[in-house]
Amino acid sequence: MLGHVTPLPQQPQRSPFSGHMVVCGDDALAQRLAVELRYVYGERVTLVLPPGPDPSRPEVALTGRGRAAALFGRMSSAMSRNGGNGGGNPDSDTNAGVEAVRILQAHEPSDEALEEAGVDTAAALALVYDDDERNIRAALTARRLNPRVRLVIRLYNRKLGQHLEALLDQAAAVASPGLDHTALDASTTVLSDADTAAPALAATALAGSSKVIQAEGLLLRAAERTPPRDGQVADPGLCTLALLSSTTHDPAGTEGSDSSGDEGPRLLPDQTEVAAATGRGTIVLEAVSRNGANARTRRMGGRSAPLSQFFSRRLRWSALGVGTAVLGLAVASTFTTGDKPLHAAYLTLLDLFAMGDPAIGDPTARQVIQILSGVAGLMLLPLLVAGVLEAFGSLRTASSLRRPPRGLSGHVVLLGLGKIGTRVLVQLRELGIPVVCVEDDPDARGIPVARRLHVPVVIGDVTQEGVLEAAKIRRSRALLALTSIDTTNLEAALYARSVKPNLRVTLRLFDDEFATAVYRTLRTAHPQALTRSRSVSHLAAPSFAVAMMGRQILGAVPVERKVMLFAAVEVAGHPQLEGRTVEQAFRSGAWRVLALDVAPPADRRPDLAAPVPPPQAPGTGTGAEQRPGGLVWNLHPGYVLQPTDRVVIAATRRGLAELLRRRSSLTNR
Repeated sequence: MLGHVTPLPQQPQRSPFSGHMVVCGDDALAQRLAVELRYVYGERVTLVLPPGPDPSRPEVALTGRGRAAALFGRMSSAMSRNGGNGGGNPDSDTNAGVEAVRILQAHEPSDEALEEAGVDTAAALALVYDDDERNIRAALTARRLNPRVRLVIRLYNRKLGQHLEALLDQAAAVASPGLDHTALDASTTVLSDADTAAPALAATALAGSSKVIQAEGLLLRAAERTPPRDGQVADPGLCTLALLSSTTHDPAGTEGSDSSGDEGPRLLPDQTEVAAATGRGTIVLEAVSRNGANARTRRMGGRSAPLSQFFSRRLRWSALGVGTAVLGLAVASTFTTGDKPLHAAYLTLLDLFAMGDPAIGDPTARQVIQILSGVAGLMLLPLLVAGVLEAFGSLRTASSLRRPPRGLSGHVVLLGLGKIGTRVLVQLRELGIPVVCVEDDPDARGIPVARRLHVPVVIGDVTQEGVLEAAKIRRSRALLALTSIDTTNLEAALYARSVKPNLRVTLRLFDDEFATAVYRTLRTAHPQALTRSRSVSHLAAPSFAVAMMGRQILGAVPVERKVMLFAAVEVAGHPQLEGRTVEQAFRSGAWRVLALDVAPPADRRPDLAAPVPPPQAPGTGTGAEQRPGGLVWNLHPGYVLQPTDRVVIAATRRGLAELLRRRSSLTNR
């Protein structure tokens, strides 16, 4: 539990903090974000949570607050074990850090609630309610109360988010004419937890060890390498991003949680650590490039064979057989009667449709061909009737959901088509991976998307017998259990493992302790199968936290139960980077320079999404290889980083926090 939590005030009062961070939300993301800001970035945080269903009952009213307190307590203990509070003031102890978390309760983010939280003096405000309308309403209110506050808004609707971001930026520019361009770019950021977590969740379903992460504007391809045998050296790729846990194959070990200590994964190790870590798997970077034009998402079934949408394979093969027989009869008539090919084909069709005269007195060959044509005509009649009936049925059900094809195999079974499941479905289809979805609600958010992509969907409760079998779970490559109910995901995973013990399983679970216990149990029972447990809020919280610091995350890659971040950073103002070589700028366990963005400064965008022509590699003797899209990703270790450069870095949460914190302190001087 928390060492200290500020009591709930009876009357509205101003926040005791100035320049602090305010987080308003109603689910796990708000609590995770507050933890991230406090224990990774060392910021003072005011967390606004809704009260329980019955405010008159203290044990109910403090449910959300109690869960947040427990989460803060666990994070505080973990940071204490790891030697600090995660990047705050090193002179402050853990209890002092806890006191910097102020928890308030409010039904709605109203004017009074935002004023009580101190939005008028806050540096940043995060609105992460699960309701888009509530977030928009609160954002408009906050911009009026404090035109200079940095807003981070959680929205699922992408198009609406773009318009809202432009509107709030314009309001900030009008209210503060002297606001510089950099601050204006970061004044409003609209993010979606579904979009942030979907690439990492989709990557867990890829067969083999290759992982493709499509971040906004950036394409990362990494591979998980098993430990090399004696006398062999593992391919390091472009660089080694992480060492996996030494307890990966130990049933009693943890999956890289904060409590795993030295046995846990090591992010961004140096060459000495990699050489000394014998017997440990690695994750290496294979490529970094810009995303090209978004390829059109392929539909399962394809557009190249439209007949397959209306006629079954058996009917198409039957029609092909009848056509081949007619062609053979026409050729035989030409050779046996000496008739011209066109006239022979015409007579054959007349015989086929019983439109010709009987071949009385004609040669025997002609009479035989006429009899065979009549037989073919008898076969054609039921074929035509079947074709008409099947086409009518297909047209009638063209807007309905597809059923899994009979011969489908090697696909991914996706449970849940809510916000997260829908985004993961789109990611998997963009990667060309066949998917079968399972959803118990016919009106779920992702049903229209599945229908548009022609993805098979099984409607039913996944906990009921026969539902997973209908999704061809025995012939699938992986199971992604992404419903919002932990017990449903666990039950589906256990049943799927009983059906197919070596199935690759990824679970969406909220509680870290519960996720660790589930992971250990599944790994003990099925040591040869891959098991992963993922928390959407855990994957999304770093991106929201960095946005509150005025930056933008390009992507987040889970490494066991830790997260590695990828971001674009301006070299100017960072003494750890400016004037240093790429080799000197690398800090083990904190950050590593991966690529150089050579786009002109005027064309740069935080998400690297703006297309630029490929200019020449900067400088001479760098050994850099130019790639289309403006990224130089294999920089020579001796290349000196210039103040005008912008680089793509891989960083740990605390490493990126240190970069941003030092930059902020220099800017504020």
